[in-house]
Amino acid sequence: MANFVLVAGAWLGARAWDEVVAELCAAGHGAYPLTLSGLAEKSGAPAGQRAHVADVVAEVERLDLREVVLVGHSYSGIPVGQAAERIGDRLARLVLVDANVPVAGESFADQIPEPAALRADLAAHGGWWPPLPPAEFAGQGLTVGQITRITAGATPHPGPSLTEPAVLEGPLSALPAVYVKCLLDWPEPPPLVARLVADGHWRLVELDTGHWPMFSRPAELARVLAESARTEG
Repeated sequence: MANFVLVAGAWLGARAWDEVVAELCAAGHGAYPLTLSGLAEKSGAPAGQRAHVADVVAEVERLDLREVVLVGHSYSGIPVGQAAERIGDRLARLVLVDANVPVAGESFADQIPEPAALRADLAAHGGWWPPLPPAEFAGQGLTVGQITRITAGATPHPGPSLTEPAVLEGPLSALPAVYVKCLLDWPEPPPLVARLVADGHWRLVELDTGHWPMFSRPAELARVLAESARTEG
């Protein structure tokens, strides 16, 4: 059985994974949701991306986990992807759920369509990225109750983590990885991911739901995660 370390994207903490954790544990796996520095119950302290990488590595080492499946959603794909390099032979698989991927020298802000708008938003809110309003979750396969759960648990995201560049020691192709694409959000994976899949380095799984599948399809996402842990290569 695998040990899953699960990290949500911007604004969210460990509680985002509650239903997925229950499914994984019922199947006999270890499941360890992690809140990154500056978010949720750890909110209030500014944190950069390198601190988030260290959060993930420290959790794996603190729990002395082996056969680790690191799961990163959305923003957290960037620090989780870097952490996957740093935990060495503890890593069984990297799973990126509708996530950004780390690119050496690039930040999260560099990867979005309007980086200047994000930087202006951070400046206007004292270095924090405010959570999305409920209306922004429309069309993502979420019920009103699920949207309420997301927004109730969201806290401002620390800006430095969005503007610090990623640091990679090797190519992403060296990491055993599965990319989970949520089709309601956008039907295509990022171009870099598409190339890694086409070249046979990574595997692509599609989910017919929106960008927050841990809320909209937790049982289906847990099944995909469990299957990814069993995939060879």
